[in-house]
Amino acid sequence: MLTLTLLGLLLLVALGLAAPFLRPHRLAPRLVHGLTGAMALALGVAAAIRLLAGGDVSELDLPFGLPWTGVHFRLDDLSCFFMAAINIASPMVMVFADGYARRQAEPARALAPLPVFLAACNLVLLANDAFVFLLAWELMSVATWLLVLANHRDAESRNAAFVYLAMASLSLLLLLLAFGAVAGGDGDFRFSAMREATERPALATVAVLLAMLGCGVKAGLVPLHIWLPLAHPAAPSHVSALLSGVMVKIALYGLARILFDLVGPPVWWWGVTLVVAGALSALLGILYALMQRDLKRLLAYSTIENVGLVVFALGLSLSFRANELFDLSALALAAALAHVLNHAFFKSLLFCGAGVIHEATHERDIEKLGGLVRRMPYTSLFMLMGALAAAGLPPLNGFVSEWLILQAVFASSSLQDNLPRLIVPLTGAALALTAALAAAGFVRAFGIAFLGRPRSEAAAKAVEPTGSMLTGLALLAGSCLVLGVFPVIGLKLAESAAHGVVGVDLPAGAIGWLFVSPLGSGGAAYAGFFVFLAILGMALGVRAFLGRIWPERRRRAAAWDCGFPDPNPATQYTASGYSQPLRRVFATSVFQARETVDMPPPGDARPAHLEVRLVDPAWNWGAEPVRRAIEAVTLRLNALQFLSIRRYLSLMFAALVTLLLIVAAGQQ
Repeated sequence: MLTLTLLGLLLLVALGLAAPFLRPHRLAPRLVHGLTGAMALALGVAAAIRLLAGGDVSELDLPFGLPWTGVHFRLDDLSCFFMAAINIASPMVMVFADGYARRQAEPARALAPLPVFLAACNLVLLANDAFVFLLAWELMSVATWLLVLANHRDAESRNAAFVYLAMASLSLLLLLLAFGAVAGGDGDFRFSAMREATERPALATVAVLLAMLGCGVKAGLVPLHIWLPLAHPAAPSHVSALLSGVMVKIALYGLARILFDLVGPPVWWWGVTLVVAGALSALLGILYALMQRDLKRLLAYSTIENVGLVVFALGLSLSFRANELFDLSALALAAALAHVLNHAFFKSLLFCGAGVIHEATHERDIEKLGGLVRRMPYTSLFMLMGALAAAGLPPLNGFVSEWLILQAVFASSSLQDNLPRLIVPLTGAALALTAALAAAGFVRAFGIAFLGRPRSEAAAKAVEPTGSMLTGLALLAGSCLVLGVFPVIGLKLAESAAHGVVGVDLPAGAIGWLFVSPLGSGGAAYAGFFVFLAILGMALGVRAFLGRIWPERRRRAAAWDCGFPDPNPATQYTASGYSQPLRRVFATSVFQARETVDMPPPGDARPAHLEVRLVDPAWNWGAEPVRRAIEAVTLRLNALQFLSIRRYLSLMFAALVTLLLIVAAGQQ
């Protein structure tokens, strides 16, 4: 299977190289999206079958690449799971992209990087040495940069692409140093050599910290997230879906691969660090999202929240493993992987839905939407399902994995070290607050955008899309429902991958078709199918009851407005008003939120004006000072371009002497 997978990735790269020559043909988007989706589906299904069948680890060495070493590939349970997660969701996005791209001004600009991006993501999963891993990582970054830059005439897209490329370069540098620390003095960059290396606690600790930072940049972990809320809104919506549903998952894979496979036995504080970082990222991410009016930026911050949840669960699994509680480590890892799979579907659905709304209204500001449930009923239904899944509500798939993470938190009392036993419950309480805020945030987003009266002429004239755009939304929404009602489908994949990493199965009967009981027969259980039947039965019962006491099928009347029949849609509840209490509680200190009210005096006919200013601390206190420092240094170094030949030769001589001194010191 490994050889066939590599051949499939070569076909994807070949398709990307051929895409520029297909651009003049009107069927080029359909051909590229169709072939990319078909190849991704084949890779995803094959990986899922191999994972469930329990195949052996496959390795392949090829005699090219680095001198004397070649390149090395490996397919195991962990890489198979991530391959299944990203490649089964991607074809559904490709179905949506077929109709969406034809509505873009320059649809061909994103065609060539798209299959190359997907091939690079899969190549990261197959890498069995640092050279292939970093090469594929950089290829993925360059392809992503080109995809974000698809709308190159837009200044916002150019700025987002530049910031992303700078952060991607930082991520590559940090991972290069991390692999260098794992390889140690031997300098063997094969993963097999890293696994067999003798214990080096100091170097392992350095590698872990560098890996957390390097993968955290790519995943959008707070406070390394500054590129993510810029890139997702700037990119085309199907690209945003792939960034959140695919690329972020590759970063999480890199973190899991290094921490669980390459650095040796874990230390308890590695897991605690991830637990704290994940909880902080989840809480701040959803708080960021609650303050946003731009729908795609809101979804981008929601991705940061979900990345935090996965990182939290990975840290919890690492803490259990350090305490030799392997069964609980497998549970926490399975919960993290299940959320990776679920997030790939519901976040792709939400970004694609945001693209439908933008194409129908040319608006991303939810304050200028409203009333779309009448104009776009199917899109509204699918977006409601995505919002419920993202809010972690049953019976959608987002609830299942978040519930599993909380079950692992409840088992943290088994930890032997006192500090983790104290920190994990506290951060678990932060996750509970995060879940409540996520529900509030998506009630706000859906209610303002789809309910009420249209807040703009564009929203009042919105038209439901047809064809492949609606089909793609339906496939993604159906997947969210199926994975929620029958969670065994996704959890079996996650359990198999967790067993391959930890070496321990979940308790017998923990995952069944009707019941999920992660801690065994004595623990809590969840029955997604019966919850779905109960919700459906209550909904039909309420409808039947109202139909009997109110025989008229439909009646329309003016909206009640405290006794004043004002048709102005501005009298409706606003997104800013909805989030104002939470903004005043949390954002005043965290985001330095400031409100400026311009209230005209009596007799002045001009309207009142409210302005809210929010600050991202990660940008103002982190990225902006670094940008200024780099700019100052580069301006000073710019003088090196105008030296004389004599000074250039003097610099070269000084550099040569310095290197000789370093070599001499090393030999001593």
